[in-house]
Amino acid sequence: MLISMTSEPVLQQGVGEPDGFRRLWTPHRMAYIQGENKPTGPAPDDGCPFCTIPSLSDEDGLIITRGAHVFAVLNLYPYNGGHLMVVPYRHVADYTELTDEETVELAKLTKQAMTALRAASGAHGFNIGMNQGGAAGAGIAAHLHQHVVPRWGGDTNFMPVVGHTKVLPQLLADTRKMLAEAWPQD
Repeated sequence: MLISMTSEPVLQQGVGEPDGFRRLWTPHRMAYIQGENKPTGPAPDDGCPFCTIPSLSDEDGLIITRGAHVFAVLNLYPYNGGHLMVVPYRHVADYTELTDEETVELAKLTKQAMTALRAASGAHGFNIGMNQGGAAGAGIAAHLHQHVVPRWGGDTNFMPVVGHTKVLPQLLADTRKMLAEAWPQD
């Protein structure tokens, strides 16, 4: 296998057949792959991170803003820099279980997230959505959350397409601070 910390590749012996690919090691992703901090069941006391996060400071929980019924928090495993989620405080799994007040505030914070992301990072567009249930791809199906993923023209480059790797240019704590400062006030 070829590895490189410089511009010149180095052949590393004893690790299998060389295949011409370089490797970008991201061992921190193993926590996500192995389900670290994933709830053990559907109840709020089964380790739901969305139930725990509001008890943390904004900085420690990566909370961008708090409303009366929902909050906005950065995704620990973002698809793009600035990927955040709008989450009700109440532990509900399905969109139809939200109260009218929760639904209105979820929509309001989603709009504010778009405004803040445009102001802070110049986002050109957004992917916004919810995965309802494990079969639909929800990583934490027991607690509803809406994703807001900023997009830029040309943000799909060779890294995710060929390398199956995302490169994020900013630490999550710095992204949280930047978005919190850009968040629109009522």
